[in-house]
Amino acid sequence: MAAVDLSNLIQTVLIYALPVLFAITVHEAAHGYAARHFGDNTAAMLGRITLNPLKHIDPVGTILMPLLLYFATSGAFLFGYAKPVPVNFGNLRNPKRDMVWVALAGPASNFAQALLWGAVLVVLVGSGLQERFFMEMARAGVLVNLVMWAFNLFPLPPLDGGRILVGLLPWKQAHLVSRVEPWGFFIVMALVIAGVVGTLWLRPLMSVGYAAINLLLTPLTALLL
Repeated sequence: MAAVDLSNLIQTVLIYALPVLFAITVHEAAHGYAARHFGDNTAAMLGRITLNPLKHIDPVGTILMPLLLYFATSGAFLFGYAKPVPVNFGNLRNPKRDMVWVALAGPASNFAQALLWGAVLVVLVGSGLQERFFMEMARAGVLVNLVMWAFNLFPLPPLDGGRILVGLLPWKQAHLVSRVEPWGFFIVMALVIAGVVGTLWLRPLMSVGYAAINLLLTPLTALLL
């Protein structure tokens, strides 16, 4: 039984490794690139605007925590995180407005990657290359990136959605929301464990994401299938 579980784990890791590495690397680099574009060079000076995954991987959040959760929940619940890209919002040319674009850059990069993985899947099917490993990797790429896209848009700091909300709200309300940030991560985790985030946020938003990707890939699908 243990051997079967280990075999399944290795197979799962191999299928998800590349999509996950790209998902977190491009996500974090996108934040840094957007910050530099709007006037803050902090991430650039620290070498974080790069596609080198080693610069973004957090040993605990990216590797240890997902593995422990995989075994503890038999794969039913997975969570992980990368090292956040440092952004000094005070350096942005228009901090309140530009914060929205910097925060939005990460989830936007994940949606774009989900679309690209979806296109890869359509091309594989359309060309008759029914290799299960690559098909599963493409599906994993869509899933991983849509999860990151939807989860990071949850409107509570320090998640990207929370920063977007702070940037969009009037100053008084924005200040009240920003005060939640020191406890925001723990609040989000409690809501995830309670099933609130999954039921009321992730599933509905991911359904919209899948529908949007299917719509955007319609021309390619019509051409190849």
